[in-house]
Amino acid sequence: MAVARLVAAPFPLAAAGGGGGAAASSRVRSPPATAAPRLAFAPLSLRATPRRAVSPRAAAEDEVLVGEAADDGGDAEAEAEAARAVTERAARKQSERRTYLVAAVMSSLGITSMAAAAVYYRFAWQMEGGEIPVTEMVGTFALSVGAAVGMEFWARWAHRALWHASLWHMHESHHRPRDGPFELNDVFAIINAAPAMSLLAYGFFNRGLVPGLCFGAGLGITLFGMAYMFVHDGLVHRRFPVGPIANVPYFRRVAAAHQIHHMDKFDGVPYGLFLGPKELKEVGGTEELEKEIKRRIKRKETLDAIQ
Repeated sequence: MAVARLVAAPFPLAAAGGGGGAAASSRVRSPPATAAPRLAFAPLSLRATPRRAVSPRAAAEDEVLVGEAADDGGDAEAEAEAARAVTERAARKQSERRTYLVAAVMSSLGITSMAAAAVYYRFAWQMEGGEIPVTEMVGTFALSVGAAVGMEFWARWAHRALWHASLWHMHESHHRPRDGPFELNDVFAIINAAPAMSLLAYGFFNRGLVPGLCFGAGLGITLFGMAYMFVHDGLVHRRFPVGPIANVPYFRRVAAAHQIHHMDKFDGVPYGLFLGPKELKEVGGTEELEKEIKRRIKRKETLDAIQ
C-alpha cells in the first residue's frame, strides 16, 4: 500500500478512480458556465438590424449634394487650368510681339535711313554742275506720290484676285490663328520689296529722267510698304504697339474696316486697306463699320484699364 501511494502520488488524477476523482476531473475539464466578456474589437453580430427608411426626396437631395461637391471640385480645377492657359498664352503673345517689334523697328530704320540717304545724295549729285534738273526732280516726287497711291489699288486687286484665289495657300496663314511671331503671309512683303529695291538702285546709280522716275516709283512703293506695316500689322492685328497712331480717327476707321474683312460679312470686302471704309460704304457696310469702331474703342479701354 505504501508503495502504491508513493507511485500514485505524482499523478493524482490518474490514480483517482472513485466519485471524488470523477468530480475533480469534471471540474478541471469543463469551462465555467458564465458567458465570456465581449471584447471592444470583437466583430459585430451577424444578426440583421432594422434600417431606418430613407425618403426618395432625401436620397435625391443627397445625390444632388454629392454631384455639386464633385462639380465644385471640377470647376475649381478647370478654372485653375484655364487661368494657367491664359497666363501662358499672354506670355507667349508678349514674346511674339516683342520679336516682331524688333524686326519691324530694325527694318523701318534701315529702309528709312537708306531711302533718306539715297534721296539726299541723288539730288546732291544732280546739282553738282550748278544746273538744277527741275523736270527730273518733279518727275521723281510726282511718281513717288503716284506709286504710293497706286499701291493701294494694286494691293486691293492682288488681294482679291491672287491672295484669295491662286495664292490662298500662302495667304490663309493670315486668316488663321498665328503660332509664332511670323506667318507665311509675310512673304508678300518681301515680294513687294524686291521691285522697290531694284527701282531705287537703278535710279540711284543712273542719271536722267527715266532713272529719276524709277527712283521715285521705288521710293513710293517703299513709303506705302512702311505705312502698310504700321497700320495693318501694328494697328489692326496688334503685332506690335503703334502708340498715338491708334488715336487717329481715320486710322481707327481703316482698322475697323479691315477687321470686317476678316469677318467675311460682305464677301470679303474691303480688300484694300487705306480706302477700306470707302469700299464698305459702296456695299452698304457703313453701319457695321460704326459698330466695329465702337467695339474696338471699348476693347482698347478695357485693355488699358487692365494694364
